[in-house]
Amino acid sequence: MSTHTLDGMKVMVIDDSSTIRRSAEIFLLQAGCRVVLAEDGFDALAKIADHQPDLIFCDILMPRVDGYQTCSLIKKNPRFAATPVIMLSSRDGLFDRARGSMVGSDEYLTKPFTAASLIEAVTAHALRKPATPAPGTAT
Repeated sequence: MSTHTLDGMKVMVIDDSSTIRRSAEIFLLQAGCRVVLAEDGFDALAKIADHQPDLIFCDILMPRVDGYQTCSLIKKNPRFAATPVIMLSSRDGLFDRARGSMVGSDEYLTKPFTAASLIEAVTAHALRKPATPAPGTAT
C-alpha cells in the first residue's frame, strides 16, 4: 500500500532508546516521510527550531527532560504550538493519557508500536493539517 499523503512530511522522533528511534525511522522512511531523530527532550529542543517538524513523536520516560516537560515546552512556543505531538509510552494508564493531554499532546501511542499504528497516527494528522500559507504571508 503506497500513500502519497506522507511524501516529504517531516517527522521528529524523540526517544532515549536507539531501538525505538531506529524502528520508527525505518517505518516512517518507508512511508515517504523525512525523519529527524532526537535522543531526549534536551536534544529535541535544540533541533526543533532548525528542522521545524510537521509532527513529533515524544517518549515519556527520558533522562534530563521527560516527555511531559518536552511536550509542554514545545506547545508553549508560539512557533510550534500547532505542531502535533504524539506521546509514546509503554504505560497505557488513564493517568498517563490524562497527563499527556494536560501538557498539550495531541495523541497517545502505546509502545511497542507497529508500523501500521505509527503510519496511521501520522496520516491522521497529515489529513487534518491546514494548507500552509505561502512564504512571506502573514499567519
